[in-house]
Amino acid sequence: MRTTAVVAVGVGATAAVVVAALVQAAGDDHPGLGAGVLSLSVPPQYKGLIEKAGTTCPGVSPNLLAALLSTESNFNPKAQSPVGAQGIAQFMPSTWETSGVDGNGDGKRDVWDPEDAIPAAAKYLCSIADEIKDVPGNKQGNMLAAYNAGSGAVRKYGGVPPYKETQDYVKSIVALAEKPSPGGGTLTTAEQAATVVNAAQDMIGTPYSWGGGSASGPTTGTCCSPNGSSGGSVTGFDCSGLTLYAYARVGISLPRTATEQYAASEPVKPEQAMPGDLVFYGSSATSLHHVGIYVGGGWLINAPRPGTQVRFDRVNAMSDVFAYARPISRHSKEA
Repeated sequence: MRTTAVVAVGVGATAAVVVAALVQAAGDDHPGLGAGVLSLSVPPQYKGLIEKAGTTCPGVSPNLLAALLSTESNFNPKAQSPVGAQGIAQFMPSTWETSGVDGNGDGKRDVWDPEDAIPAAAKYLCSIADEIKDVPGNKQGNMLAAYNAGSGAVRKYGGVPPYKETQDYVKSIVALAEKPSPGGGTLTTAEQAATVVNAAQDMIGTPYSWGGGSASGPTTGTCCSPNGSSGGSVTGFDCSGLTLYAYARVGISLPRTATEQYAASEPVKPEQAMPGDLVFYGSSATSLHHVGIYVGGGWLINAPRPGTQVRFDRVNAMSDVFAYARPISRHSKEA
């Protein structure tokens, strides 16, 4: 699956499909896409499990999964409710029977084992999100409501059902999942990342323009002619203008330059890079000269240099990769 996705990038496949395939491949054989960054505090023994399971599908993020587990059991793997829900993810026995997974490969599906229950919770969230994808309203809220009250109730009421318990459940998890990170914002979700990559891909073929690009789209910069010479100007994007535009599509307002954008983001380890993360180039945090949008599999979308157009490139096409970083949500006034 990972190889197919990377080949698809090369022939210009829709970025949403690429991102979905790459995220789905997480946990199969690509360690970088199987991890995320949590801004919530969780018990250290569950952090890796949650970061990996939190990228099972675009509708689930590590923060959302952590917020759900916190609400369900306060991360207690031995929790049992009065109505019979069991374990860290509070599965009812009948639901576990159909949706439990052997997450650690020991040959058993054990609801009391977080190594099984945490990935099972993520997989179950993804499956019910697909079941109710046609129900109107907020998809995330509907998914959480279905986890609590069942997909049937969400379909019956055309959204979050009018049960106080379920409504409070949804509100509390969403609020916890959106808790600010130590950097002062909320980290980008997988769903936002897919939108960012789509927005950038829509600009494939747009000319490079030094100083070009805003939150609203391509603009006329100060350099250069289409052939790359220093005279004249064209309407298009430079590298940070493209990233600024793409992130504005999800209401995240990035500063104008690569250096400023790095300062406004949360660094991630290269092996934890996910589609939508930014890739920065340069020798230090204060002397960055280029930035692009990672799409997975060693590829990025970028506006490379004068005389080129917005395009896909290998991350290592330039040798001075400085860092990967994930922008922190801040509302854009121009989006």
